[in-house]
Amino acid sequence: MRISIGSDHAGFNLKEEIKALLAEMGHEIDDAGARSAQAHDDYPDVGIEVAQKTASGEVERGILICGTGIGMSITANKVKGAYAALCHDEFTARLSREHNNANILVLGGRTTGPDIARAITRTWLETGPQGDRHLTRRHKIIEYESRASAEEEENGSGRLKIIDHPLIQHKLAIVRDKNTNVKDFRDLVQEIAGLMVYEISRNLPLEKIDIQTPIRMTTGFSLAGKKLAVVPVLRAGLGMVEGIVRLIPNAKVGHVGAYRDPNTLSPVDYYCKLPTDISERDIFVLDPMLATGGTASYAIADIKKKGGRRISLVSLIAAPEGVKKVSSEHPEVDIFTAALDTCLNEHGYIVPGLGDAGDRLFGTQ
Repeated sequence: MRISIGSDHAGFNLKEEIKALLAEMGHEIDDAGARSAQAHDDYPDVGIEVAQKTASGEVERGILICGTGIGMSITANKVKGAYAALCHDEFTARLSREHNNANILVLGGRTTGPDIARAITRTWLETGPQGDRHLTRRHKIIEYESRASAEEEENGSGRLKIIDHPLIQHKLAIVRDKNTNVKDFRDLVQEIAGLMVYEISRNLPLEKIDIQTPIRMTTGFSLAGKKLAVVPVLRAGLGMVEGIVRLIPNAKVGHVGAYRDPNTLSPVDYYCKLPTDISERDIFVLDPMLATGGTASYAIADIKKKGGRRISLVSLIAAPEGVKKVSSEHPEVDIFTAALDTCLNEHGYIVPGLGDAGDRLFGTQ
């Protein structure tokens, strides 16, 4: 594991102790300073550097040390995607990973002795995150962070929206089950996609219209002439189309063919057919599994080349790596998903995920 570690002058001696432990455990070390106990490194400078490296994925974990750990905690948690936990014992270290999935450990050089600091660090590095209610709570933090960040941007950055409606979560749990058969899997994917329509279409503009009811005239509402397009990424995206067009029957359907090379995990395109007036439409790109993000990002870029401008991405399950990829390459695109899972495994599959959505939809291997 590649770990970035940093301290100010007050945390230098403990930093050197922890570096020795990391070397013993076989981790790759990125030392962000301080270089000595007499150095004048300000903790905000070191804290921001380590937090940015961790949040961006340049390193897998971060460790920060100052006199009490409080200053480093405050600093690191200002960086989007950095989740720093100040730990005083093995119990808090374990729970910071199990419950909070903290990616940065913070220690107090003047409050924590070297032996307990080593035990805290070892426990923290060897503990993984738990799912269930803890995953739901972490999702709420990530969703708020993304929403708040988007509101602060003046250029209209895209949002990450996790649709956690109870019906969707109930059906998603059945979809995840490896024992769910092909027919039920296919039906449930369509049902989830249909339920997600209510959220992905929430901001469509309305106009007032006059209606004659059996009793009297009244005022109602109609979609304000918006043209919509649904574009599944072949082949797994096809499983979501029917559930959406059932509720938006006037939407035109395009198709983008791209697959992920199993060796390089990079996207390979083979087909693109879109409505001729795609530039005039609000576009929903459908990709059930936002894993590495490469295929979805490639599909969005392809649609942009054909004139598409107002694009949203709709998935059933996303990984943080995929969200980061799409958001960095297409920052204006809104991402809607029913679940944000923990990570990717070595084969590029979402964990815990649901396996290969295309194979489960069509009964192939």
